[in-house]
Amino acid sequence: MVVSTRGRYALRVLIDLAERGDDALVPMKHVAEKHNISLKYLEQILPLLTRNGLVEGVQGKGGGYRLNRAPADISVYDILQLTEVDLTPVACLAEDADDCPLRPECRTFPMWNELNTLLVDFFTGVTVADLMRKPGQGSPEGGGSGA
Repeated sequence: MVVSTRGRYALRVLIDLAERGDDALVPMKHVAEKHNISLKYLEQILPLLTRNGLVEGVQGKGGGYRLNRAPADISVYDILQLTEVDLTPVACLAEDADDCPLRPECRTFPMWNELNTLLVDFFTGVTVADLMRKPGQGSPEGGGSGA
């Protein structure tokens, strides 16, 4: 599994919005400049986060974006499910995968399935609130190293 720049940038944006507070509207331009993300690329990411209820966008003068949920209520898994095509480590575990006739005898399937469970559990256990911690302030409960 490789997490795309889209997923990594979405994480950075959500952490940034979380650090600015509940009511602060942050212009997309400021987020793009701070994180050295192309404004065009960010224009693809923020509407996705808005449509799925993670952020709220306000148009017009003084507008911008802010979190729609508490940082502790947004898991890394929530974000990656939106930004990544597939999070599974092997094709046979993908949601739309055909049933493999070799699965009953496959010696590697249980290992891949366990890895998939570990990944889902890990990313579900790390929240935007966890990622708001600065390096050296302790790691998220899941033991990850951040985005």
